[in-house]
Amino acid sequence: MAAGYMRALSGGAVEVRSGGSEPGDQINPMAITAMAEEGIDISQAVPQLMTTEQVKDSDVVITMGCGDVCPIFPGKRYEDWELPDPRGRSIDEVRPIRDGIKARVEVLLAELSDWVGKREDREADNRPVAMRQSQSAELRAHSRFGGTAPVDAEHPDPQ
Repeated sequence: MAAGYMRALSGGAVEVRSGGSEPGDQINPMAITAMAEEGIDISQAVPQLMTTEQVKDSDVVITMGCGDVCPIFPGKRYEDWELPDPRGRSIDEVRPIRDGIKARVEVLLAELSDWVGKREDREADNRPVAMRQSQSAELRAHSRFGGTAPVDAEHPDPQ
């Protein structure tokens, strides 16, 4: 759900990748329904394993309860979003989870936007900018239940 929101809310400005340490065999049907209510189609998403290399290539990693399973690399921004697992829940139970994810994605996107604005100010002043050449942020996800969690892979810290 987070990857779906980040794709939609960023208007394509953020490259999104998501996966899990133990991905399921399908996207949760209630998550698909809940996101469809928001006008976001995640029905074509396929659960994937998030590799150590993908995490290593990220600058910001958002996890959802993966604990010691998630690799930790220096210089990355990590956030653990404690959210209930939507698996096995009714649509009425999934909606508040969806809404919580949306709120977190909106905050992350605002932080990324602030960081990009500050980066552009530094570039205008010809000051060094610690970032890769790509202009777009990347979003990666790591989730214990095969859902999605946003991860910005371009910006170590929006401060």
